[in-house]
Amino acid sequence: MPAVPEISVVVPHLNQPALLRSLLESLFAQDFDMGRAEVVVVDNGSRVPPAAVVADFPGVALAVEPTPGPGPARNRGAALTTAPVLAFTDGDCRVDRDWLPAILRHFAEDPGLAILGGDMRLTLADPADPTPVEAYECVYAFPQSFYIHRLGYSVTANLAVRRAVFDAVGPFLGIGVSEDREWGQRARSMGHVTRWRPDVVVRHPARRTMDELRDKCDRNVSLDFAEVRGLAGRARWTAKALALAASPLGEIPKIARSDRVSGLRDRGRALRGLAGLRLYRARRMLQALVSEEVRTASTRWNRADRGVAGE
Repeated sequence: MPAVPEISVVVPHLNQPALLRSLLESLFAQDFDMGRAEVVVVDNGSRVPPAAVVADFPGVALAVEPTPGPGPARNRGAALTTAPVLAFTDGDCRVDRDWLPAILRHFAEDPGLAILGGDMRLTLADPADPTPVEAYECVYAFPQSFYIHRLGYSVTANLAVRRAVFDAVGPFLGIGVSEDREWGQRARSMGHVTRWRPDVVVRHPARRTMDELRDKCDRNVSLDFAEVRGLAGRARWTAKALALAASPLGEIPKIARSDRVSGLRDRGRALRGLAGLRLYRARRMLQALVSEEVRTASTRWNRADRGVAGE
């Protein structure tokens, strides 16, 4: 670790050693002296801790957080670091070559900047032949500008915050909530606004199969249903589910205008992926009204199979 680091990078990890290596390679490939940073990988219960991967990168520390969930893992990393700026990303991402320089530049140029969220862009296994799920993800995954401007938070795959602000806001919560959304909105309620900085770029692999999207969907349905209250809340929930099932046709103009897919074939695949996911989500929303298993999906952390990903 540097004696006086300028920025701390915290990376939660679970059972994705190859992707973690790719992330660390991207960190050390930046146009930046990594001697100015401290990096902590926090393993969250992997079958095989990534000690061998971390050992290949000088100065990177490995810690362990036994409490399941990326929020507790990030809290552990924050507690073990000392720099005045904290940067969070995930073990299945890659950062662009100027990720850390851009973060530090924004905080230096704007003393009033408390929290920033950068752009999330997707990588495809074969950009020339995306699956319907990949094409859907290109259009709809990680709408960071919407999250930041409309909902008041950034996904933690690309989040940076002054340490004094992080300490004032407090730690991330556990797996029973959408921890990045809760933290960002808690910060906003305290007067700490998250700012959109599109030149701070992290890349995330697109999901390729519907099963991967369904896993994420189940968790989000569970988290959202936890906020439903009373008969009126259940009625609104039911109406939303029915509207969601009918919504894909209304998304055709957005897919047609998107600059994140090209060509009629890929736009058609994006529509297929969208329709499949929204019909599945609508069904799971209706099932949540009667099924305890669906309602508690967010609290089941499959430590054998799941990694730490973004929203």
